[in-house]
Amino acid sequence: MKQQTIGAQFSLEGKGLHTGLNIQLTFLPADENTGIRIKRIDLPEQPCYEATADLVTATQRGTVLQKGEWKVSTIEHALAALAATNVDNCLIEV
Repeated sequence: MKQQTIGAQFSLEGKGLHTGLNIQLTFLPADENTGIRIKRIDLPEQPCYEATADLVTATQRGTVLQKGEWKVSTIEHALAALAATNVDNCLIEV
């Protein structure tokens, strides 16, 4: 099956919907079989995990992915946009 990534990196920034914190997301092309991965570059160890359903820990007011102390919230719109454009592989830095 042919896989797709984005053509070039791009960034978005603004206030977090529920936290009010200033957030920057950078979407980067990724190699085949990478999947959609989210990397927390604000944390010292910069953990990076594939965005999969087994990491969903909450769905009230937004989807939360969490593994240990690592957490990202309200990611459903970004993931839906990637799915709608048939992107299989992308690294999202938060």
